[in-house]
Amino acid sequence: MKAPKISVILASFNNGDYLGEAIESILAQGFADYELILVDDGSEDDSVEIIRAYEEKDSRIRSLILDCNTGASGARNRGFDIAHGEYIAYMDSDDVSLPTRLQKQVDFLDKHSEVGAVGVQVKRMNHDLTIDLGIRKCPADHAIIAFNIFNGRYLHLLSGTMMIRREHLDRVGGWDEVDRRNHERGFLASLLYKSSIRFANLTEILYLQRAHDNNTTSQTINTEDMMAMGDVRRQLRLLWGGVCDDALRRFRDLQENQILSWNDRRLAKKDMNRIIETLVERGYVRPEERSLLVAEMNRRLERASPRRWQQFCHWRRKWIGSRG
Repeated sequence: MKAPKISVILASFNNGDYLGEAIESILAQGFADYELILVDDGSEDDSVEIIRAYEEKDSRIRSLILDCNTGASGARNRGFDIAHGEYIAYMDSDDVSLPTRLQKQVDFLDKHSEVGAVGVQVKRMNHDLTIDLGIRKCPADHAIIAFNIFNGRYLHLLSGTMMIRREHLDRVGGWDEVDRRNHERGFLASLLYKSSIRFANLTEILYLQRAHDNNTTSQTINTEDMMAMGDVRRQLRLLWGGVCDDALRRFRDLQENQILSWNDRRLAKKDMNRIIETLVERGYVRPEERSLLVAEMNRRLERASPRRWQQFCHWRRKWIGSRG
């Protein structure tokens, strides 16, 4: 049989309440040349029964039932082991892909051979998708996506929205199954380090991310802060060899648009400049993208400045023009 263009890997653990809706959102895609690999990661609810029922209905669906929980990385890797597609797409088992998601991601990767992985814009919703919780904006540019791996709580290429060329997965050996907490940030960093990948995000909202009691989307800010900043620390150790707690605090405050003292602004600028120069020196971003990152750094610093300084910077851009 001819291999499908896309292998969609949907891993699930105890998400029976939402699993059917996630599967239906893939079956409703306008693009039809795919296989859907459903991986149950040792669920104790009715997920296996749901998966079996869908597998009987559609020949494009294959299932993999794991005896014990391996974590998101392990389940995705087991799915990749049996995948045949040229492109690998991920789907979280409690979310919803809008009907044109796969088609638009395929079109983008077919047209942009230099890009290895592409995500989409995400709208966050409540548990039953009746309340809009806001858009999680993800930058389109590779340089900014890479920059954010090393300096903030929020990742800007979400794994559930990702479509990636299979050769990049082969180069990194899949997802890290040892460090379960760091699997998303660590995976993106590994792609940078080992496969010279270029990232992108489409500018359209093509994915609904559900917030409910059992997923990480609804974690408390303090818990998410500690986990995410611990992940940033690990990546900066690989990039620099070490990082202090104060630098991590400043990075977090910048992403939260907190007002910084002038000294903290100066130190944050120094640290971000160091990240930019290291990314350029190691070839993770191109030299011509340095100005884009400097502009992004300056925007963050401006938002963290006292109100009068923000007004002055706005006036300067309008009447004089920013020099970066």
